[in-house]
Amino acid sequence: VQLQASGGGLVQAGGSLRLSCAASGSIFGINVMGWYRQISGQQRELVAWISSGGSSNYADSVKGRFTISRDSAKNALHLQMNSLKPEDTAVYYCNAKLPPRDYWGQGTLVTVSS
Repeated sequence: VQLQASGGGLVQAGGSLRLSCAASGSIFGINVMGWYRQISGQQRELVAWISSGGSSNYADSVKGRFTISRDSAKNALHLQMNSLKPEDTAVYYCNAKLPPRDYWGQGTLVTVSS
């Protein structure tokens, strides 16, 4: 499984960005996909996940601002990020769970200026 993330960049506080993740390879059987982020000097944390059935969950810090979606026909995962805050600045990684392994994209940097 290969995951290619894109869409990061520099945005002012209050702005929006949309991250995308394209999945390829042996993707049959992937159930949960998600977005994680890693702030400099901190551990990687879960931002949001979505199942193949459409169930989703969000970290408290992004609820109401971020929306995760999945296009199974295109093997793509998206994260719409609105009302961005400087504390959202991080490298964002897409993740796919295909037991017994976790697969990771290369990360895309999101920088929110105040």
